[in-house]
Amino acid sequence: MPEKHLYEYAVIRVLPAVEREEFLNVGIVLFCKKQKFIQMRYDLNELKLQAFSKDCDVAQLKQNLEAFEKIARGDSSGGTIAMMDVPSRFRWLTAVRSSMIQTSRPTPGLCDDLEKTVQRLFDELVL
Repeated sequence: MPEKHLYEYAVIRVLPAVEREEFLNVGIVLFCKKQKFIQMRYDLNELKLQAFSKDCDVAQLKQNLEAFEKIARGDSSGGTIAMMDVPSRFRWLTAVRSSMIQTSRPTPGLCDDLEKTVQRLFDELVL
């Protein structure tokens, strides 16, 4: 029987007009402490985004999502936060914020394959 991995994930959301509290799911970040695993995936559907807000700065939003991805990967170009350990990076990415990019509360789960689980959650909750 394959080993089960305890993981946490959060949905990455874009709120084009924060004050309206309407959001579009654009990504997933999944973390497993025991495996020192963190992965972030995103897909920004610009047509859906334009339905929420015609004034959204898509280029800036893409830069911010790329920064999230660099932090998750531990890429040195992601700055000081990207150099933190995996649990600290996940906690930073999922911290409550009032910006245009927010995450859901982390949700736990069990799986035998973390990569497949990231893809499944991404397919179900984002695409």
